[in-house]
Amino acid sequence: MRRLALIGILTLSLGPALALDLPTRKAGQWELTMTFEGRKLPPQVMKQCTDASTDKLMNANFGGSNEMACSKQEVTKTGAGYTIDAVCTFGDMTTTSHSVVSGSFDSAYKIEMTSTRKGGPQLPGVTPGAATRMTIDAKWLGACAAGQKPGDVTMANGMTMNVLDLQKARPLPAR
Repeated sequence: MRRLALIGILTLSLGPALALDLPTRKAGQWELTMTFEGRKLPPQVMKQCTDASTDKLMNANFGGSNEMACSKQEVTKTGAGYTIDAVCTFGDMTTTSHSVVSGSFDSAYKIEMTSTRKGGPQLPGVTPGAATRMTIDAKWLGACAAGQKPGDVTMANGMTMNVLDLQKARPLPAR
């Protein structure tokens, strides 16, 4: 359970990279491998079943953008892909990130992210204020597995959740 909480915290820092208007990924089963440089944490693997309508929602839920306030989100199209520079706040944690996205949203892509955090919970093995580096390697595996539906995310431990269900379970914003 502690590992899931840690993955959740780390995944929140992906918000600037994932929640922006990048091209829609090819529908089907995607495998994402997150590797953390300089950390005593093994690569984390998840599989996502996506279609055009759930892709943007999936990235928003796992990127945390629904809870984040970003004072800066700059996406620049480059010859090889995209660069993304962002400053986002989640509670008492502010993350500044620079990401380079390359590859194809039809077959395989890579996100290389460097980020720094201020505030928030102390992460084991991370010096406060020091830059951290993470790479996400994503590859399209084919059609979603039998019994899966768009929006399903399966963690390495076999736990599956659906972003559409998560969206329905969110409390409505106060007016």
